[in-house]
Amino acid sequence: MSPRLPHGASYTLLALGAALAAAALSFTALAAQFDNNVYDWLFRVHPAGHRPHEAVLLAFDDRTLMDHGGVRGLRRTLASTLEILAAAPPRVTAVDLTLADPGDPAEDARLAAAMLRLPGLALAAEMLPDSSGWQDPRPEFLAAAEAIGHVHALPGPLDEINRMIALERAAGRDRRFALALEAHRLALGGGAIVSTPSDLESGGVRIPSRQDAGRPLRVHYRPSSTVETLPIGALLADPARARALRGRVVFIGVTALSAIPDRLFTPLSPLDGNRPMAGVEIHAQSFETITNRSFIVDAPPIIPVALAFALAAALAAAFTFTSAPVAYSLGLVLLVAAHTLPWLAFLGRLVLPPFAPVAASWSALAACAAFRFFYVRRQLASSEQTTARYQQAFHFVAHEMRTPLTAIQGSSEIISRYNLPEDKRKQMGQMINAESKRLAQMITTFLDVERLSAGQMDLRSSSFPVSGLLDACLRRAQPLADRKHISLEATAADDLAATADRELLEYALYNLLTNAIKYSPEHTTVRVSATRDAHHHLLAVTDQGMGMTPEEVKNLGRKFYRTERAERAGIQGTGIGLSIVRQIVDLHGGRLSVESAPDQGSTFTIALPA
Repeated sequence: MSPRLPHGASYTLLALGAALAAAALSFTALAAQFDNNVYDWLFRVHPAGHRPHEAVLLAFDDRTLMDHGGVRGLRRTLASTLEILAAAPPRVTAVDLTLADPGDPAEDARLAAAMLRLPGLALAAEMLPDSSGWQDPRPEFLAAAEAIGHVHALPGPLDEINRMIALERAAGRDRRFALALEAHRLALGGGAIVSTPSDLESGGVRIPSRQDAGRPLRVHYRPSSTVETLPIGALLADPARARALRGRVVFIGVTALSAIPDRLFTPLSPLDGNRPMAGVEIHAQSFETITNRSFIVDAPPIIPVALAFALAAALAAAFTFTSAPVAYSLGLVLLVAAHTLPWLAFLGRLVLPPFAPVAASWSALAACAAFRFFYVRRQLASSEQTTARYQQAFHFVAHEMRTPLTAIQGSSEIISRYNLPEDKRKQMGQMINAESKRLAQMITTFLDVERLSAGQMDLRSSSFPVSGLLDACLRRAQPLADRKHISLEATAADDLAATADRELLEYALYNLLTNAIKYSPEHTTVRVSATRDAHHHLLAVTDQGMGMTPEEVKNLGRKFYRTERAERAGIQGTGIGLSIVRQIVDLHGGRLSVESAPDQGSTFTIALPA
């Protein structure tokens, strides 16, 4: 069969439609379970290779509990163990036991005294069931600890298989890092853990873990048989074995099947006789993952979606420009590639969810083959709508790229023009770096906005202090204000917290703030405030600019609308920003209101449900 070029548009629409369906289905529970099953299989096929052992597991196994008083004698046995360890102290001792309840006073006093003799002691805390606070160790134990870490693993929501832990959890406004991370911090000298939205840093080790994803760490498990384990009963019978623990990182916890509830299956459980893994071993393996920097990173969600569309486009091109035998051969090659890429990515410690590319390649191949077979010659009715939507997204991105570019230009101009103090130059350099990264994330941000408006994704809601949101926006807008000698003022109650998508809300507030600076004359003041009323949190931006008439206020939020006074004044803009702000506020169930009068400035207020 000869190539049929007039059918190219139809092949393209069929293939991209298949990719779109696969991308939409990739966010369902069915796709998530498929991705998890493939991940677990790859993990078993390529388990973690040989890595140096940094941690030792001291286990309350069944034999130890049976010989030393069971669970009721746990604290007494733990005290004896710590007394032995104190003679040849480990570098770090992490105790994965909840010591929140009072015990026998004499046993508690002995245990507290043993703890005081150990350097680098980290104790465990558990979150209350209602997430309102933490069950911390008793005060006498707390006084001996150098760190408190949470011991919550993350069972899979669909299959209860543990693949990751949360490096950070918060109960109210009280934050706890994971016990494994605290042990790593103490092992490297006890420095502070530095948080950024995309990672954590402990002792110079950067751990990729996004804040908006809940600070996950995929544990690079290795079979339990390779984990260095010493039963506590064996240590008590031969205290001389403690010498081998000098300078090591020791995790102490219960592994007995009859004594602990926190046992979870892992991707390697089929290799370990289908036995669940004790929580203390999960934390020890998490520590090994951090120490050996063997991080398994999730690919950004846009990558599998983009790959799905790329495979579909390649299939469409093959069926458009080649004969049937060549098209089917190329289709088979692309199908193999779709199945191989997640495996190759895993070898590079990158988790590429396979559902979207695999489903897209199969469905696109089937659709194009069926179209070629039945010679379907028609255009899809939704093609113009799809084109218009992507053109609109392009306009949005082109407009919003000006904001970080302006910040970069303003900061670099100030650095080059003035002899600034070193700390100010460093601050400006950090801002230039941050805004440059924002440019790379701009397309992803707007695709998220489009998907939100179409109901294809959920808001990434979290609770956060509003004062921090205001500070972040003011820091980013300060170079713009400095160029016009505009003062920025902010007021917010210290205890005011909002529950919303932090990234989108920051985007909306920053847009209002930069608009206020743009439309204000020099040597004026722009004020930002955060208050509350009976039912709403109110974020207001007030300027001393040219203001607007009531008729102009009614048209605000309409795409591409600009006031006549702004156009006469020669102020550049496209009229898109406020429409995006209104869309973000609507998605949060809030409202955007404007109070303005000519030559008296304007006040834009975002009201969010409290």
